[in-house]
Amino acid sequence: MASVLVVDDDESFATALGRIIKELGHTSTWAVDGQDGLMKFQDGDYDLVIADLKMPRMSGVEFIRELKRINKDVVVMVITGYSDLASAVETLTLGAYDYIEKPVSIEKFGAALERGLEKRQLVAQLNFSKGMIWMIVISIPLWMILGIILSYFWKR
Repeated sequence: MASVLVVDDDESFATALGRIIKELGHTSTWAVDGQDGLMKFQDGDYDLVIADLKMPRMSGVEFIRELKRINKDVVVMVITGYSDLASAVETLTLGAYDYIEKPVSIEKFGAALERGLEKRQLVAQLNFSKGMIWMIVISIPLWMILGIILSYFWKR
């Protein structure tokens, strides 16, 4: 079960999205705009963030930029009713995982959500593997030094 943060100023759309997310076996939290979304993201533990582009106080592009500063590995999906090629390119360049136009079908949304959550899991596994590799790389010289020291005392 994953936790999803939905950042959209349209309460009825966010509520409908929340119901679909719940039917897919996950939990969701709604944030009314980008600033609210950033506060909730920092206070919570979310596996995926869904954001609209047109919101009051902070645009979706600004929200994604700030969100990626907080956590570069966060998986962000953009769902918007005001799509154009320039905004799609900009959000994807900033690191959004997917860009979906409203209205969105339940099947398309469900597939995109599952792909996004799978990406989140793969990124977490990759980060764990990188940490293990660094641990091994750092520990090998330490074991060699320990072996040299022990062999010196063993011979005495």
